Amino acid sequence: MRFRLYAAAATILAAGFAGSYAYGDCPAPVKHKRQPQKPCVAEDQIQALRQELQSQIDGLKSDLAAKDAELKQAQQTATDAQAAAAKAEADATAQQQTNADNAAAVSTLQGTVSDLKANAVSLATTVSDDNAAIKKAISNPEALNYKGITISPAGSFIEAATVWRSAATGGDINTPFTSIPLEYADAAQLSEFYGSGRQSRMAIKAVGKLPWGSLTGYYEMDWLGTGITSNNNQSNSYVLRQRQLWSEAALNSGLTVSAGQMWSLATETTKGTSNGSEILPGTIDPQYSAGFVWTRQYGFRVSQRIGKGFWLAASAENAETLNLGGTVALNTGTTVLLGSAGVGGGLYNATANYSFNYTPDFIVKAVIEPGWGHWEVFGIERNFRDRIYATGVSPTNNTQVGAGLGGGFRAPLGSKMFVLGLKGLWGQGIGRYGDSTITDVAIKPNGDLSPIHAFSALSSIDINPSPRLNIYMNYGGDYMGRDYFSSTANVGYGSPLASMSGCNVEPAAGSGSAGAYGGGGNGFLPSNPSCSGNNKDVQEATFGYWYNIYSGPKGRLRQGLQYSWFERDLWSGAGGTANPGGGAHGNDNIVETSLRYYLP
Repeated sequence: MRFRLYAAAATILAAGFAGSYAYGDCPAPVKHKRQPQKPCVAEDQIQALRQELQSQIDGLKSDLAAKDAELKQAQQTATDAQAAAAKAEADATAQQQTNADNAAAVSTLQGTVSDLKANAVSLATTVSDDNAAIKKAISNPEALNYKGITISPAGSFIEAATVWRSAATGGDINTPFTSIPLEYADAAQLSEFYGSGRQSRMAIKAVGKLPWGSLTGYYEMDWLGTGITSNNNQSNSYVLRQRQLWSEAALNSGLTVSAGQMWSLATETTKGTSNGSEILPGTIDPQYSAGFVWTRQYGFRVSQRIGKGFWLAASAENAETLNLGGTVALNTGTTVLLGSAGVGGGLYNATANYSFNYTPDFIVKAVIEPGWGHWEVFGIERNFRDRIYATGVSPTNNTQVGAGLGGGFRAPLGSKMFVLGLKGLWGQGIGRYGDSTITDVAIKPNGDLSPIHAFSALSSIDINPSPRLNIYMNYGGDYMGRDYFSSTANVGYGSPLASMSGCNVEPAAGSGSAGAYGGGGNGFLPSNPSCSGNNKDVQEATFGYWYNIYSGPKGRLRQGLQYSWFERDLWSGAGGTANPGGGAHGNDNIVETSLRYYLP
């Protein structure tokens, strides 16, 4: 715009100057008639025109200056507006950040307030729970506290049990598996019934917690022991029996050391190799089930947990040579010293066996719990010894080694409602660890001991349709192999030359091996057939249930019912219509009931 104004002013000035040169001096008029006269402008007019033009130029300059001022003002205003806009934008951004910060602070504050409320509620709940726990501990303590040690009656119960057998054994509520009467024995023709509270159990467990681990002591007892004078005649009083008496030190590192009277390491456990986690067949019979592998005896055990689900353990346990089996026919002039087990009795108990043990029994065990079930494998090493006296040679000690390999597993099928278990032990001279307390060794004619091949196995299915009800089914057995030493004489265990001629004949009372009671008179002891074959196996099938009538803070009231079928088989021998190619046998049907109250 400024350029255009300058151009207009320049044009006017140029025109003015041109006019001044053209008309500044008016020539004298020529007086010719025919030639027209040019107009002449006076000087004063030109001057006036110049002034007017100058005035216009000055006005234009003034206007231009005014426009410039306005333009500068507008530019300044625009600059100020831009600055104000930028400041406003910055202020808005700052305000937004402030608002965001305020919102975050409010959110944090709200969260803090919520946490404080939750903590207050949790604290109130904790205080309430602590108060309730304190009141419960005072009025209904789960354990007694003595100098930092908790003492509880874990596992104690009072039982009223009954047993009925179709073939009598005279075994009270304990079933003597290898004494199931043969088919034609006197006792097989009679049933029996017993009611007893002898399996009632008392237990005390003491646990002391330490920074590096824990110390535990456990004492368990019942009345299934039998003293020399214990009987059912009148008072039915039976001695208190030592079941378990052990102590344990468990380190936080997973190392555990225990010692005392305890379940053998060969017994199946449910958690690693821990004492107190043994799983027993769910039976009423205190002899459990045929095929169950176990003992309860002195042991010194060391166990180490490796990682999350693997354990290694080893133990040295009390040894005993059990049931020297078969027919002994030593060479002429040969005798043997077997210790008390060979002749019966001992210094501590005149009616019990105490063998002269060479070493403890040694057991090693590995357990893995991979997330599905419990799996274990173990080995047993045993040492048997006797002293041989033969004509013409110096007495010598003879030592024989027995060994066995066992294992098992227990795992849920699909859900925890069904649990399948299988356990077994196979080896030489390991009969003592089977539930039927079968034969360990036989004696050769030269006096050497011969460990007998044996096998024990137990399968089980547990069904738990509800927390109150447990249904169990077991099938198992203990097997003893043949171990005979002559083809012409009945020598050793399971000899095919053993006389079986009287297996299918019921003898008259008192005429069998038991003999007459009191030398005759009005009563006689039951007799067994003249059937000299040795035990081959004992089999048992069991079905039963346990139902918790009540289970709560006041303890547990439990009721059980069980049916068992037994078969006892002998090795075949010579003669007799009862065993043309097989052996004599005995069967028994047993029904048991139990009502137990467990201390809480």
